[in-house]
Amino acid sequence: MTTEPRAGHVPAVGDGADGARPGRASELLVLLASVGAAVAAVAQPFVLGRTLDLLLRDGDAGHWLTLGAGLLVGEMLLDSLASLFTGRCNAGWTAAIRSRAFAGLLGAVPERARPYTPGDVGTRLTLNAADAGSGPAARAALAAALITPAGALAALVVVDVWVAACVLAGLPALALVLRTFTRDTGASVAAYQHTQAQIASRLLEALEGTATIAAAGTGARERERILAPLTELATLGRRMWALHGRALGRSGVLVPLLILAATAVGGLRLASGALSVGGLLAACRYAQLTAGVGSAASLLGAVVRGREARSRTLALERMPALAYGTRHLPPDGPGELELRGVRVVRDGREVLRADGVRIPGGTTAAVVGRSGAGKSLLAAVAGRLTDPDEGQVLLDGVRLDRLTREALRAEVAFAFERPALGEGTVADAIATGLRPVSREQVRQAARAAGADGFVRRLPRGYDTPLPAAPLSGGEYQRLGLARAFAHAGRLLIMDDATSSLDTATEHEVDRALRRSPRPGTRLVVAHRPSVAGRADLVIWLEGGRVRAVASHRDLWNVADYRAVFGVGGNAASTPGERPAQLPEAEGARP
Repeated sequence: MTTEPRAGHVPAVGDGADGARPGRASELLVLLASVGAAVAAVAQPFVLGRTLDLLLRDGDAGHWLTLGAGLLVGEMLLDSLASLFTGRCNAGWTAAIRSRAFAGLLGAVPERARPYTPGDVGTRLTLNAADAGSGPAARAALAAALITPAGALAALVVVDVWVAACVLAGLPALALVLRTFTRDTGASVAAYQHTQAQIASRLLEALEGTATIAAAGTGARERERILAPLTELATLGRRMWALHGRALGRSGVLVPLLILAATAVGGLRLASGALSVGGLLAACRYAQLTAGVGSAASLLGAVVRGREARSRTLALERMPALAYGTRHLPPDGPGELELRGVRVVRDGREVLRADGVRIPGGTTAAVVGRSGAGKSLLAAVAGRLTDPDEGQVLLDGVRLDRLTREALRAEVAFAFERPALGEGTVADAIATGLRPVSREQVRQAARAAGADGFVRRLPRGYDTPLPAAPLSGGEYQRLGLARAFAHAGRLLIMDDATSSLDTATEHEVDRALRRSPRPGTRLVVAHRPSVAGRADLVIWLEGGRVRAVASHRDLWNVADYRAVFGVGGNAASTPGERPAQLPEAEGARP
């Protein structure tokens, strides 16, 4: 299987991949401004102490007073710059993380993205991305916050080694408080973010099914279901606040005790004549700054939240993507599709096996089978939305996994039951794709899909914005068909793309396809016998295996095949005619 992370490497945010490049400059600016403010804060007590001693001795502090004022103003300015750079850093990294996660989601193998519900994805791209985006600035601020007590302790050793020893003796207790806070907060934050995603997922599910909920009168029960995780969310929230409060409370007790002890030792040193009044002032201030390591709990909390949130956005960013080759299809190929030894395994169970299945170029093949037989999976493999675990899929003799992305997507088009058309105009929705499409080609494709009539009745016709177009489910589906027709190359795969169309419209769509000047090969997932009857070939799936490849007419004589469409009894055939022998796909015997 050739699914793999992009080029085997997912770069860290900020190294320029996917066009998202906040770089390290913003984080470095936060660090420099914060460190500068920390250095100014560490230098101030020494300068103030020296100034006080000079003033008490001869009343002339000279340039020391000016230096003290300059340090105070400098600290204020640097703190302001750190706040400014923090905002810019958070915005840049949040945008980059969202961009990378969104790109990873859109570039992933579709079935690998299916386990992530819309609510979960929305939470990861909004709340989690914002928390993760604040992580770099929080780390820079935390580094500066740790520089302050370290520098203060070093300066305290210079001022008086005995006061420094007293402060140093109490630091292990503060470090233990921070270590416990970091360890316990990580698990609580991860659980809190997961529960947030649960609530968002249930809410979006309810919004999509509002009509069903209203018709069934189950609004109260649905409300209870959506809000059920709130109890757990509240418990986790209280636990996080309790951990935060406990850390601040413990440090709030330890820090004053530490400062009090340092002041007492400093007072004794002053009384013995080993310390000046200015030295005592500096020592007390340095003791406060050193003990300030306990105030790092808030920054630690932001770093922990950012780390846990980043792991959730990385899950989207690092989703497996298809690796493309370098080859192109031979010119003017008919679109012959062949599946050789194809085998798909999920969770240790074989869910699809297709070998020796060949669809001649220019023909229409219907894929039929009961629910869960593997029809959509075969369509995805045939158009390389996913790769088989074993075997090969060839288009005009070239393996799909060896084609460039442009060569593959320009020649293989899909139409789905619920197409994603975006928010542009109706014409934009049809024209969007790798191939350039003219206005006339847009109209031709709409006519082929049976959409031209209702589009012309819209307020602004083809220039009507989609959000302003009152479209039914069937009309929306026909626009998806029109886009597929406009961009169809050698292979067009229709996965339940006509399920919302009435029989007459569906028949008109089929006739338009057959009259198309660029017919190509068509693979149609079919649920109606009429669709299978109009196809040139039928691929009959049963239990994930290709049971037969033949015409609908021949297969209709087989009771099991008729049962796929809910038809029992004898086949409608000429009296006395023996049922045709069931054709089998090579290597695909049940």
